[in-house]
Amino acid sequence: MQRLRIRFSRSEELKFISHLDIIRLWERALRRARISLAYSEGFSPHPRISLAAPLSVGITSDVELMDIVLTGQVSPHWFTSAVNQRLPSGMRVLEVYPIAPGIPSLQSQVRFAEYEVDIETDHGTEEIEAAISGLLSLERLPWYHMRDTGRRSYDLRALIDDIWLTGWNGLHCTIGMKLRCDNSGSGRPEQVATALGFNEYPVSIRRIRLILSTRKQVQIRG
Repeated sequence: MQRLRIRFSRSEELKFISHLDIIRLWERALRRARISLAYSEGFSPHPRISLAAPLSVGITSDVELMDIVLTGQVSPHWFTSAVNQRLPSGMRVLEVYPIAPGIPSLQSQVRFAEYEVDIETDHGTEEIEAAISGLLSLERLPWYHMRDTGRRSYDLRALIDDIWLTGWNGLHCTIGMKLRCDNSGSGRPEQVATALGFNEYPVSIRRIRLILSTRKQVQIRG
């Protein structure tokens, strides 16, 4: 048995596919690459594949993490080459390394995710920074969004660790966000942008960093 941790990218070509479709895509690519996946036990066995944190539709990333368990042993170099030949354009394995079987699951380790959010705006830097300071000064920010199961209400401020302005050119600005991403809730960058007073949906959203409780950090910056 071997447990591998994989860092991979999802770029523009695949940013509109769902989390479940991502899982199916990986299962198909690994099967076609002849990777011997281990399966769970029980009435309905499934491949032992787990992603750190679902990536919402419309968001790109070079820092996605996934753990898989194999029945045999493979080298990270061979795995990367074999699987990348089977992945569609828009998804690539960037890094592979073995980890101990007893390490806690990725889902239990993720604490925060950082994003870069590009937004069209005619606001100046002082106005944007004032909006950021105002939001961060709040103790609570009641919020809700609609799901298929109905309305979900929560405190958006509790999901925000930090926000900062990283770029501005008079027509666009780039906002950095460090948002909670654990079993207590996950911050959504587009909702934070709305809370800052931006009326237009962001031009682009990129996940640039995942922060794990083990202090193992994965960071890619352009």
